[in-house]
Amino acid sequence: MPVRYAITHTTVYKYSKPVTFGEHRLMFRPRDSHDLRVLATDLKVSPDAIVRMFQDPHSNSVALVQPIQPALELRLECSFTIERADTPIDLSLLSPSAEYLPFAYSLQDRLDLEHYLRPHHDDPEGKLIAWAHQFLKHEGQTPTRDLLERMNQFINQNFRYEARDEEGTQTPLQTLAYGSGSCRDYALLMMEAARRLGVATRFVSGYLYDAALDVGGGVGGAMTGAGATHAWLQAYLPGAGWVAYDPTNNLLGGSQLIRVGVARDPAFAAPVSGTWYGDPDSYVGLEATVEVHRLPV
Repeated sequence: MPVRYAITHTTVYKYSKPVTFGEHRLMFRPRDSHDLRVLATDLKVSPDAIVRMFQDPHSNSVALVQPIQPALELRLECSFTIERADTPIDLSLLSPSAEYLPFAYSLQDRLDLEHYLRPHHDDPEGKLIAWAHQFLKHEGQTPTRDLLERMNQFINQNFRYEARDEEGTQTPLQTLAYGSGSCRDYALLMMEAARRLGVATRFVSGYLYDAALDVGGGVGGAMTGAGATHAWLQAYLPGAGWVAYDPTNNLLGGSQLIRVGVARDPAFAAPVSGTWYGDPDSYVGLEATVEVHRLPV
């Protein structure tokens, strides 16, 4: 039975003196598909702004916002009502040709997946490929599903989570060196490692539903990353399609993950990006919150 959620995503940029604003690019709207339907949307911007919508090359919904007057703060508040169908991932449907690594995509799939197969970050000393190879079996074949699940779990259990509101993502090599990162960093590390093993992956930005927060209405829920924008990855597995992996919470698929945008690299799926003009020391800070609540039937 479909479940409905109410989502409110609020971002506030604050300044010590009035500044003027350039165009801002917003990727807030959940991504419609067979398992997710957007029923209602509302975007409020302060100060007043000109807003137009378009779809990017990945068919993500993007809002371009141009504030029309100076202000001490820029407030962006987007509200959605969505309907989510529970469609569990069935990896038993994996194509026999992709059961074990390495496997080859069909020629047609490979043409479409080219940007998701090619690594986007350098690994000059082979540290990342060496890290990825630890998940391969030393004897016999390595089941594709097992490797991805073990990699997902390893990141969750062996790296220290550190939230960051600022834009940008660590490189995979930085995440390995620090032993820590945000959800974006975790996703990118697993994406680039899997690509080096021949698995097509893409970055996903979105929201995380935490039932503990929904009931308690406070902080300290059971899921890491709730209350803010979240990020994970999808791996393309022939027969099963795009399968979600969330190394931050060691999730495989899961109805808690609400997709917003997909891209070949985190740089192309930022929730908000834009410019402002004024004294360099005018910027005070950023506040960003996400609330996701399950609606009664």
